[in-house]
Amino acid sequence: MLKFIGHILAVLTLTVLTQLGGITWLLALAFRRRFIAFVGLYLALSVSALWIAPMFGRTPLPCLSGDAFQMQSVMYCALNRQYVVPELQDVVQTFAADMERAHPGTKTQVLDANFPFVTGFPLLPHLSHHDGRKVDLAFYYANDSGYLPSTTRSPIGYFAFEDGPSDCPDATVSLRWDMAGLQGFFPDHVLEPRRMTTALQLLVSDARIGKVFIEPHLKARFNARSDKIRFQGCRAARHDDHIHIQL
Repeated sequence: MLKFIGHILAVLTLTVLTQLGGITWLLALAFRRRFIAFVGLYLALSVSALWIAPMFGRTPLPCLSGDAFQMQSVMYCALNRQYVVPELQDVVQTFAADMERAHPGTKTQVLDANFPFVTGFPLLPHLSHHDGRKVDLAFYYANDSGYLPSTTRSPIGYFAFEDGPSDCPDATVSLRWDMAGLQGFFPDHVLEPRRMTTALQLLVSDARIGKVFIEPHLKARFNARSDKIRFQGCRAARHDDHIHIQL
């Protein structure tokens, strides 16, 4: 019974994290060397998804690229979280190219996007990344020497929050965590103001983008006045560690 429960938990956890991991675990149970089988099967399914997902309306963003944008970490690709609809891919490509033209040497980094298959399949902990039409972008950072290309304060681009006022009350049950215990471990990089200001201007000027989520104190800090820039609400994850955009 305990072994059965363990397999169920493994399937659920891997499905939540990667979408394809749960079914891979079930397939691997047919092999004597399950871990080796799991790794091989997972790799095969993930690589196959790169070609199959476009048939179902989603396309992968580049994991490793010398272009103006790429995934912030190969982890997102390993977890199959780099998929978007073709229109959003074009939006990100255009945005990154415009950023590089405005500020040569700029690298735009993508965080969580969507899973390759099934509209409505949740990409936790996000509340809305389930249809290929949403994607998160990393902030642009600098230090005393200037802009830091391809750099984020946290290893995964999330959870290194920017201090600022908030009207949100403390809540026992909420996704609006502050990760207070982690903040001291992140480097003291600061937001690069010129690139942050340009980024918000470019995003709201693209007619294909319907909403941009960022915390109100950052909207005010970078003088972003568009009604497209919204507050995601007090019960959703904080958006002062990344920018969320959606069609």
